[in-house]
Amino acid sequence: MRGIFTVAICAAVASASFAQQDPQFTQYMFDRLSINPAVAGTSGQLCATALLRQQWTGFDGAPKTALLNVHGPIKSISSGVGLSVYLDQLGQQKSTYARLSYSFHRKIGAGTLGIGLMAGMMSHTLGNDWQATDGVSGDGSIPANGNTDTGWDLAGGLYYVSPTLWAGISSTHLTEVELRNVSIQQRRHWFVQAGYDWALKGDKKYIIQPSVLMKSDGTSTQFDITGTFLYNNMVWLGVSYRTEDAIAPLIGYQFKPTDKSMLKIGYSYDVTTSKLKNYSSGSHEVMLNYCIAIVKPPDVQIYRNVRFL
Repeated sequence: MRGIFTVAICAAVASASFAQQDPQFTQYMFDRLSINPAVAGTSGQLCATALLRQQWTGFDGAPKTALLNVHGPIKSISSGVGLSVYLDQLGQQKSTYARLSYSFHRKIGAGTLGIGLMAGMMSHTLGNDWQATDGVSGDGSIPANGNTDTGWDLAGGLYYVSPTLWAGISSTHLTEVELRNVSIQQRRHWFVQAGYDWALKGDKKYIIQPSVLMKSDGTSTQFDITGTFLYNNMVWLGVSYRTEDAIAPLIGYQFKPTDKSMLKIGYSYDVTTSKLKNYSSGSHEVMLNYCIAIVKPPDVQIYRNVRFL
């Protein structure tokens, strides 16, 4: 069964695919930058986030994804910059993305509006370790010796964040590049994301954090709906539901190494609800986030008087 599943997945991605192509994360609330460049620097801090995901444990060739986001503000020009790099492997297909983000900031009410653009390179590689079965060995779209192709990638978005609310809309793969050497046609993706911090009875020791992510490639649309409970600004527990795919419990811990920094560690486990539940033991995901406030050194002025040297 594992071999058949691997071949089926690889054959699907090797053909000119129009399905959902971007990797998914259950802890999407900690990964806002890779899908929306307007997020860059809006927190006012220098932040780095790493996510590691092992999807569909139990299958050979199941998706494995690693993501790194780094971004921070440039307050002198009311802007922010960021970098997103992710590596994704699905069977015989390996994908690498490296994208730079720029966001222009404007204060609106108690929050900040970001208007962002993202540009970078993407690379897709198809391996040569194929398992020949009926209908696969004779498929001309699958290169027998492997192949690689690269192309430019563009994205854009809007994002608003305040002390208790965040929301954004964005689109990736704006140019819909065709990578002919690996028979992959990129499709434009759309994302809508939002979240809210609700202090129970105004007590910030108990905070409910609902959030939602909608993603679509124009052909299929999927929703992630999540609710977490943050206790004493230290520990969180929650659950997330991805339509027609999985239910995932979440747990995390955060603390301040210094007065101006915050370290967060999170874990989620996807319980598969689709037909794959009979063959997969679920998906694992680990998140690490570190943010530090950028404090401008005080402008020390020295006054000199000829009477006091």
